[in-house]
Amino acid sequence: MNNLLPRSFHSFRILSFLLISTTLTWAQKPAEPLGFEEYDPVSTLKVPEHKITRSKYPFIDVHNHQWNMDNANLRPLLAQMDSLNMGIMVNLSGRGFGNVEQGTKFFDNALANTAKTNPKRLVLFTNLNFDDIGKKGWTEDAVTMLEADVKKGARGLKIYKNLGINNKDESGQRVRVDDSRLDAIWDKCGELGIPVLIHTADPKSFWDPMDRYNERWLELKLHGGRKRSPNDPVPWEQLIAEQHNVFRKHPKTTFIAAHMGWFPNDLDKLDSLMKVFPNMNVEIGAVIAELGRQPRAARKFFEKYQDRILFGKDSWVPSEYATYFRVLETDDEYFPYHKKYHAFWRMYGMGLPDEVLKKVYYKNALRIIPGLDKSQFPK
Repeated sequence: MNNLLPRSFHSFRILSFLLISTTLTWAQKPAEPLGFEEYDPVSTLKVPEHKITRSKYPFIDVHNHQWNMDNANLRPLLAQMDSLNMGIMVNLSGRGFGNVEQGTKFFDNALANTAKTNPKRLVLFTNLNFDDIGKKGWTEDAVTMLEADVKKGARGLKIYKNLGINNKDESGQRVRVDDSRLDAIWDKCGELGIPVLIHTADPKSFWDPMDRYNERWLELKLHGGRKRSPNDPVPWEQLIAEQHNVFRKHPKTTFIAAHMGWFPNDLDKLDSLMKVFPNMNVEIGAVIAELGRQPRAARKFFEKYQDRILFGKDSWVPSEYATYFRVLETDDEYFPYHKKYHAFWRMYGMGLPDEVLKKVYYKNALRIIPGLDKSQFPK
Protein backbone atom coordinates (compact mmCIF):
# COMPACT_ATOMS: atom_id res chain seq x y z
CA MET A 1 0.00 0.00 0.00
CA ASN A 2 2.80 2.41 1.01
CA ASN A 3 4.49 1.73 -2.29
CA LEU A 4 1.48 3.21 -4.02
CA LEU A 5 1.89 6.59 -2.24
CA PRO A 6 3.71 9.36 -4.04
CA ARG A 7 7.45 9.68 -3.32
CA SER A 8 6.85 13.28 -2.17
CA PHE A 9 4.59 12.05 0.61
CA HIS A 10 7.32 9.75 1.95
CA SER A 11 9.74 12.65 1.87
CA PHE A 12 7.26 14.78 3.80
CA ARG A 13 6.91 12.12 6.50
CA ILE A 14 10.68 11.81 6.88
CA LEU A 15 11.08 15.59 7.08
CA SER A 16 8.31 15.87 9.67
CA PHE A 17 9.94 13.16 11.78
CA LEU A 18 13.27 14.94 11.66
CA LEU A 19 11.71 18.26 12.63
CA ILE A 20 9.84 16.71 15.56
CA SER A 21 12.98 14.89 16.75
CA THR A 22 15.04 18.06 16.55
CA THR A 23 12.39 20.03 18.43
CA LEU A 24 12.26 17.41 21.19
CA THR A 25 16.05 17.46 21.40
CA TRP A 26 16.03 21.25 21.79
CA ALA A 27 13.27 21.10 24.39
CA GLN A 28 15.20 18.53 26.40
CA LYS A 29 18.51 20.37 26.18
CA PRO A 30 19.35 21.84 29.60
CA ALA A 31 19.53 25.62 29.97
CA GLU A 32 22.93 27.26 29.95
CA PRO A 33 24.25 27.45 33.54
CA LEU A 34 23.94 30.86 35.19
CA GLY A 35 27.07 32.73 36.05
CA PHE A 36 27.61 34.26 39.47
CA GLU A 37 26.98 37.71 37.99
CA GLU A 38 23.50 36.77 36.76
CA TYR A 39 22.34 34.67 39.70
CA ASP A 40 20.18 36.88 41.91
CA PRO A 41 17.42 34.81 43.52
CA VAL A 42 14.32 36.32 45.07
CA SER A 43 13.97 35.05 48.61
CA THR A 44 10.87 33.01 49.43
CA LEU A 45 11.34 33.66 53.15
CA LYS A 46 8.30 35.21 54.80
CA VAL A 47 9.28 37.34 57.78
CA PRO A 48 8.31 40.84 59.00
CA GLU A 49 9.82 43.64 56.92
CA HIS A 50 10.38 47.27 57.85
CA LYS A 51 11.64 49.15 54.82
CA ILE A 52 12.60 52.48 56.37
CA THR A 53 13.21 55.47 54.14
CA ARG A 54 13.52 58.03 56.94
CA SER A 55 15.63 57.69 60.08
CA LYS A 56 13.99 57.47 63.49
CA TYR A 57 16.02 60.43 64.76
CA PRO A 58 17.64 63.29 62.85
CA PHE A 59 21.19 62.37 61.96
CA ILE A 60 24.51 63.89 60.98
CA ASP A 61 26.29 62.40 57.99
CA VAL A 62 29.98 62.95 58.73
CA HIS A 63 31.15 61.35 55.47
CA ASN A 64 29.71 62.94 52.37
CA HIS A 65 31.13 64.32 49.14
CA GLN A 66 29.62 67.18 47.18
CA TRP A 67 31.79 68.19 44.27
CA ASN A 68 29.87 71.29 43.17
CA MET A 69 29.02 72.93 46.46
CA ASP A 70 30.86 76.04 45.31
CA ASN A 71 28.28 77.01 42.69
CA ALA A 72 25.29 74.63 42.82
CA ASN A 73 21.76 75.49 43.89
CA LEU A 74 21.78 73.78 47.28
CA ARG A 75 18.02 74.02 47.91
CA PRO A 76 17.27 70.66 46.23
CA LEU A 77 20.03 69.09 48.32
CA LEU A 78 18.38 70.35 51.49
CA ALA A 79 15.06 68.93 50.33
CA GLN A 80 16.67 65.52 49.85
CA MET A 81 18.23 65.77 53.29
CA ASP A 82 14.80 66.57 54.74
CA SER A 83 13.31 63.48 53.12
CA LEU A 84 15.90 61.32 54.92
CA ASN A 85 15.71 63.23 58.23
CA MET A 86 19.34 64.31 57.82
CA GLY A 87 20.00 67.28 60.05
CA ILE A 88 23.57 68.11 59.02
CA MET A 89 25.70 67.05 56.07
CA VAL A 90 29.49 67.24 56.35
CA ASN A 91 31.08 67.73 52.94
CA LEU A 92 34.56 66.28 53.30
CA SER A 93 35.59 67.59 49.87
CA GLY A 94 35.85 71.15 51.10
CA ARG A 95 38.67 72.12 48.77
CA GLY A 96 37.52 70.21 45.72
CA PHE A 97 40.34 69.33 43.32
CA GLY A 98 43.21 71.24 41.78
CA ASN A 99 46.17 73.18 43.07
CA VAL A 100 46.25 75.22 46.28
CA GLU A 101 44.89 78.35 44.63
CA GLN A 102 42.03 76.47 42.96
CA GLY A 103 41.27 74.72 46.23
CA THR A 104 41.13 77.98 48.14
CA LYS A 105 38.76 79.44 45.56
CA PHE A 106 36.51 76.38 45.77
CA PHE A 107 36.54 76.44 49.56
CA ASP A 108 35.73 80.14 49.80
CA ASN A 109 32.92 79.87 47.26
CA ALA A 110 31.50 76.77 48.94
CA LEU A 111 31.50 78.56 52.29
CA ALA A 112 29.72 81.53 50.75
CA ASN A 113 27.19 79.28 49.05
CA THR A 114 26.38 77.39 52.24
CA ALA A 115 26.22 80.66 54.19
CA LYS A 116 23.46 82.01 51.96
CA THR A 117 21.63 78.68 51.87
CA ASN A 118 21.83 77.15 55.36
CA PRO A 119 25.19 77.18 57.16
CA LYS A 120 23.72 75.32 60.13
CA ARG A 121 23.04 72.25 58.03
CA LEU A 122 25.83 72.26 55.43
CA VAL A 123 29.32 71.96 56.89
CA LEU A 124 32.78 71.77 55.30
CA PHE A 125 35.99 69.99 56.20
CA THR A 126 39.19 71.19 54.61
CA ASN A 127 41.86 69.12 52.81
CA LEU A 128 45.61 69.14 52.29
CA ASN A 129 47.41 69.50 48.98
CA PHE A 130 50.48 67.26 48.80
CA ASP A 131 51.74 68.42 45.40
CA ASP A 132 54.78 70.23 46.78
CA ILE A 133 55.54 68.16 49.86
CA GLY A 134 59.26 67.97 50.37
CA LYS A 135 59.93 71.48 49.20
CA LYS A 136 61.29 73.91 51.75
CA GLY A 137 58.51 75.47 53.79
CA TRP A 138 55.77 73.04 52.70
CA THR A 139 54.85 71.95 56.23
CA GLU A 140 54.72 75.52 57.51
CA ASP A 141 52.56 76.61 54.57
CA ALA A 142 50.20 73.67 55.07
CA VAL A 143 49.77 74.52 58.76
CA THR A 144 49.11 78.17 57.90
CA MET A 145 46.50 77.16 55.33
CA LEU A 146 44.85 74.81 57.80
CA GLU A 147 44.63 77.56 60.42
CA ALA A 148 43.17 79.97 57.88
CA ASP A 149 40.53 77.49 56.73
CA VAL A 150 39.47 76.72 60.29
CA LYS A 151 39.22 80.43 61.02
CA LYS A 152 36.99 80.80 57.96
CA GLY A 153 34.71 77.96 59.09
CA ALA A 154 36.20 74.53 58.38
CA ARG A 155 35.07 72.07 61.08
CA GLY A 156 37.72 69.42 60.52
CA LEU A 157 40.36 67.96 58.21
CA LYS A 158 39.74 65.12 55.74
CA ILE A 159 42.64 63.00 54.51
CA TYR A 160 42.03 61.07 51.30
CA LYS A 161 43.36 57.57 50.68
CA ASN A 162 45.86 59.03 48.19
CA LEU A 163 48.12 59.60 51.17
CA GLY A 164 50.21 56.47 51.42
CA ILE A 165 49.19 55.20 47.98
CA ASN A 166 49.54 57.84 45.26
CA ASN A 167 51.09 60.93 46.81
CA LYS A 168 54.80 61.37 46.15
CA ASP A 169 57.23 64.00 47.30
CA GLU A 170 59.46 66.10 45.08
CA SER A 171 62.03 63.29 44.90
CA GLY A 172 59.41 60.83 43.63
CA GLN A 173 59.21 58.83 46.85
CA ARG A 174 55.92 57.57 48.26
CA VAL A 175 54.67 59.76 51.09
CA ARG A 176 53.96 57.50 54.03
CA VAL A 177 50.82 58.06 56.08
CA ASP A 178 53.06 58.57 59.11
CA ASP A 179 55.58 60.81 57.31
CA SER A 180 57.27 63.06 59.86
CA ARG A 181 56.65 66.09 57.63
CA LEU A 182 52.97 65.78 58.59
CA ASP A 183 53.48 65.69 62.35
CA ALA A 184 53.01 69.43 62.78
CA ILE A 185 49.70 69.22 60.92
CA TRP A 186 48.28 66.49 63.16
CA ASP A 187 49.43 68.41 66.22
CA LYS A 188 47.86 71.62 64.93
CA CYS A 189 44.51 69.83 64.50
CA GLY A 190 44.70 68.80 68.15
CA GLU A 191 45.57 72.35 69.16
CA LEU A 192 42.65 73.76 67.14
CA GLY A 193 40.27 71.15 68.54
CA ILE A 194 39.19 69.79 65.14
CA PRO A 195 38.98 66.10 64.22
CA VAL A 196 40.89 64.42 61.41
CA LEU A 197 38.74 62.06 59.35
CA ILE A 198 41.30 59.85 57.68
CA HIS A 199 40.84 57.26 54.95
CA THR A 200 43.78 54.89 54.55
CA ALA A 201 43.97 51.99 52.07
CA ASP A 202 40.90 50.05 50.87
CA PRO A 203 39.42 46.64 51.77
CA LYS A 204 42.17 44.08 52.19
CA SER A 205 40.55 41.89 49.53
CA PHE A 206 41.75 44.38 46.90
CA TRP A 207 45.31 43.24 47.69
CA ASP A 208 44.41 39.53 47.82
CA PRO A 209 44.48 37.11 44.84
CA MET A 210 41.44 37.49 42.60
CA ASP A 211 40.32 33.90 42.81
CA ARG A 212 37.28 31.93 43.89
CA TYR A 213 38.09 32.58 47.55
CA ASN A 214 38.00 36.38 47.28
CA GLU A 215 34.75 37.86 48.63
CA ARG A 216 35.24 40.94 46.45
CA TRP A 217 35.66 38.94 43.23
CA LEU A 218 32.60 40.42 41.53
CA GLU A 219 33.51 43.98 42.52
CA LEU A 220 37.04 43.50 41.22
CA LYS A 221 35.74 42.04 37.98
CA LEU A 222 33.36 44.94 37.43
CA HIS A 223 35.85 47.58 38.61
CA GLY A 224 39.22 46.27 37.52
CA GLY A 225 41.06 49.41 38.56
CA ARG A 226 40.50 48.52 42.21
CA LYS A 227 42.62 45.38 42.10
CA ARG A 228 46.14 45.71 43.49
CA SER A 229 49.11 43.41 43.56
CA PRO A 230 50.35 42.39 47.02
CA ASN A 231 52.93 45.18 47.10
CA ASP A 232 51.07 47.95 45.25
CA PRO A 233 52.45 50.28 46.43
CA VAL A 234 53.14 48.39 49.67
CA PRO A 235 51.32 45.59 51.48
CA TRP A 236 47.90 46.44 52.92
CA GLU A 237 49.14 45.69 56.43
CA GLN A 238 51.87 48.30 56.11
CA LEU A 239 49.45 51.05 55.10
CA ILE A 240 47.20 50.28 58.05
CA ALA A 241 50.20 50.16 60.41
CA GLU A 242 51.28 53.60 59.19
CA GLN A 243 47.84 54.99 60.03
CA HIS A 244 48.03 53.49 63.50
CA ASN A 245 51.46 55.04 63.99
CA VAL A 246 49.86 58.43 63.47
CA PHE A 247 47.22 57.69 66.11
CA ARG A 248 49.95 56.58 68.49
CA LYS A 249 52.25 59.56 67.91
CA HIS A 250 49.50 62.17 68.34
CA PRO A 251 47.35 61.20 71.33
CA LYS A 252 46.00 64.74 71.77
CA THR A 253 44.46 64.77 68.29
CA THR A 254 41.04 63.26 67.64
CA PHE A 255 40.94 60.91 64.67
CA ILE A 256 37.94 59.40 62.89
CA ALA A 257 38.94 56.29 60.94
CA ALA A 258 36.90 56.17 57.74
CA HIS A 259 35.08 52.91 56.96
CA MET A 260 35.70 51.63 60.50
CA GLY A 261 39.40 51.52 59.69
CA TRP A 262 38.70 48.63 57.29
CA PHE A 263 38.10 46.28 60.22
CA PRO A 264 34.27 46.03 60.19
CA ASN A 265 34.73 42.37 59.25
CA ASP A 266 37.02 41.77 62.24
CA LEU A 267 35.43 43.47 65.22
CA ASP A 268 37.71 41.69 67.70
CA LYS A 269 40.70 43.31 66.01
CA LEU A 270 38.94 46.68 65.91
CA ASP A 271 38.08 46.29 69.59
CA SER A 272 41.77 45.82 70.40
CA LEU A 273 42.66 48.95 68.43
CA MET A 274 40.02 51.04 70.16
CA LYS A 275 41.51 49.98 73.48
CA VAL A 276 45.04 50.92 72.45
CA PHE A 277 44.08 54.25 70.81
CA PRO A 278 41.59 56.22 72.93
CA ASN A 279 41.79 59.05 70.37
CA MET A 280 40.49 56.74 67.63
CA ASN A 281 36.85 56.99 66.56
CA VAL A 282 35.21 55.28 63.60
CA GLU A 283 32.47 55.99 61.08
CA ILE A 284 30.39 53.42 59.20
CA GLY A 285 30.46 54.72 55.62
CA ALA A 286 30.29 51.98 52.96
CA VAL A 287 30.64 49.13 55.49
CA ILE A 288 27.03 48.66 56.63
CA ALA A 289 26.92 45.33 54.76
CA GLU A 290 29.69 44.00 57.00
CA LEU A 291 27.75 44.94 60.10
CA GLY A 292 24.48 43.58 58.75
CA ARG A 293 25.83 40.07 58.32
CA GLN A 294 26.91 39.84 61.99
CA PRO A 295 24.10 41.63 63.84
CA ARG A 296 24.73 40.18 67.29
CA ALA A 297 28.47 40.83 67.30
CA ALA A 298 27.94 44.26 65.72
CA ARG A 299 25.33 45.26 68.28
CA LYS A 300 27.63 44.20 71.10
CA PHE A 301 30.44 46.30 69.58
CA PHE A 302 28.16 49.31 69.13
CA GLU A 303 26.98 49.10 72.71
CA LYS A 304 30.57 48.88 73.98
CA TYR A 305 31.85 51.78 71.85
CA GLN A 306 28.65 53.76 71.59
CA ASP A 307 30.51 57.02 72.31
CA ARG A 308 33.04 56.58 69.49
CA ILE A 309 31.00 55.52 66.46
CA LEU A 310 29.62 58.08 63.98
CA PHE A 311 27.19 57.83 61.11
CA GLY A 312 28.66 58.19 57.62
CA LYS A 313 27.58 57.11 54.17
CA ASP A 314 30.26 58.24 51.66
CA SER A 315 28.69 58.27 48.17
CA TRP A 316 25.66 60.53 47.80
CA VAL A 317 22.85 58.21 46.67
CA PRO A 318 19.80 59.13 48.79
CA SER A 319 17.93 55.88 48.15
CA GLU A 320 20.77 53.84 49.67
CA TYR A 321 20.39 55.36 53.13
CA ALA A 322 17.40 53.07 53.67
CA THR A 323 19.79 50.12 54.04
CA TYR A 324 21.64 51.89 56.83
CA PHE A 325 18.45 52.77 58.68
CA ARG A 326 17.19 49.21 58.40
CA VAL A 327 20.39 47.63 59.74
CA LEU A 328 20.72 50.11 62.60
CA GLU A 329 17.09 50.41 63.68
CA THR A 330 15.22 47.18 62.96
CA ASP A 331 15.28 43.49 63.86
CA ASP A 332 14.56 42.51 60.26
CA GLU A 333 16.03 39.28 58.94
CA TYR A 334 17.65 38.22 55.69
CA PHE A 335 17.31 41.28 53.49
CA PRO A 336 19.54 42.33 50.59
CA TYR A 337 22.14 45.04 50.33
CA HIS A 338 21.60 47.65 47.62
CA LYS A 339 24.67 46.66 45.54
CA LYS A 340 25.28 43.01 44.85
CA TYR A 341 28.93 43.56 43.94
CA HIS A 342 29.56 44.96 47.43
CA ALA A 343 27.65 42.24 49.24
CA PHE A 344 26.11 39.17 47.66
CA TRP A 345 25.06 37.97 51.14
CA ARG A 346 21.90 38.92 53.06
CA MET A 347 21.79 41.14 56.13
CA TYR A 348 20.04 41.37 59.47
CA GLY A 349 19.07 44.34 61.61
CA MET A 350 20.94 45.17 64.82
CA GLY A 351 17.92 46.78 66.47
CA LEU A 352 20.06 49.26 68.41
CA PRO A 353 18.64 50.73 71.64
CA ASP A 354 17.40 54.29 71.28
CA GLU A 355 20.18 55.81 73.36
CA VAL A 356 22.89 54.09 71.31
CA LEU A 357 21.09 55.06 68.11
CA LYS A 358 21.00 58.73 69.14
CA LYS A 359 24.73 58.71 69.84
CA VAL A 360 25.56 57.17 66.47
CA TYR A 361 23.12 59.41 64.60
CA TYR A 362 24.06 62.76 66.12
CA LYS A 363 25.31 62.98 69.72
CA ASN A 364 28.85 61.80 69.02
CA ALA A 365 29.26 64.10 66.03
CA LEU A 366 27.97 67.07 68.03
CA ARG A 367 30.60 66.37 70.68
CA ILE A 368 33.53 65.61 68.38
CA ILE A 369 33.05 68.17 65.59
CA PRO A 370 33.18 71.77 66.86
CA GLY A 371 30.67 74.45 65.99
CA LEU A 372 27.74 72.27 64.90
CA ASP A 373 24.25 73.56 65.55
CA LYS A 374 22.63 71.48 68.30
CA SER A 375 19.21 73.11 68.23
CA GLN A 376 17.72 70.78 65.62
CA PHE A 377 18.50 67.59 67.56
CA PRO A 378 16.70 66.03 70.54
CA LYS A 379 18.49 66.00 73.87
